[in-house]
Amino acid sequence: MAHIHLGEGTFPVWALVLWTLLGTGLISAVVYRVRKGGIETHQIALAGIGAAASFAVFQLNIPIWGGIHMNLTGLVGILAGPLLGALIALVVNIFSAALGHGAVGLLGANTIVNASEAIVAYYAFKALQGMDWDVFPSASSAATLGLSAGAFIMGAIIVVSGVNGSALPRGDLTIAVAGLVGLNLGVAVVEGLLTGLIVQFLASVRPDLVGLVDRDGREDAAGVTA
Repeated sequence: MAHIHLGEGTFPVWALVLWTLLGTGLISAVVYRVRKGGIETHQIALAGIGAAASFAVFQLNIPIWGGIHMNLTGLVGILAGPLLGALIALVVNIFSAALGHGAVGLLGANTIVNASEAIVAYYAFKALQGMDWDVFPSASSAATLGLSAGAFIMGAIIVVSGVNGSALPRGDLTIAVAGLVGLNLGVAVVEGLLTGLIVQFLASVRPDLVGLVDRDGREDAAGVTA
């Protein structure tokens, strides 16, 4: 949902280096936890399906204020878990950048944005389920929270980095970015409702996919946890 659509050379070099290092650090930590905890076969299948669905929806861009779209990262986080969700965010961004959807140099920044959506959505869903919320409100609220977090992180990255060649003072840039963040928050609500409907349906036919009933009778079958 939130995504930095700016082209190559938009961010100064120091910002590209900073976000690339932070993104690399995040993915390295995720890979370490995945290797340490292992992955079950059904989790790999969920990750593949989630990556394909996210990538397909991701390419449907609405050309408003730099471009807005859905990407199902909240749903991916809820189903695949925070670690695999972060890896899916990386894969989707790599393929999207290869198609010109966002600069290659912004892979680190965009991975941070989208991985945060999956991570926040997963833990919010688990927390709300622990409070005995029904599936639909917990999934829709969790996805909305995750996507909202991504929108704010996206805005912060742009404001902190600045935009090469922009005549806007930092204060005016902040106002402009705030408008973009607000627009993405509106889309987050829509995508959150859609996520809630999907998770509610899956819970009715395959509750193990959303962590309600594990294949072995244990909890947390939705994905690798942190």
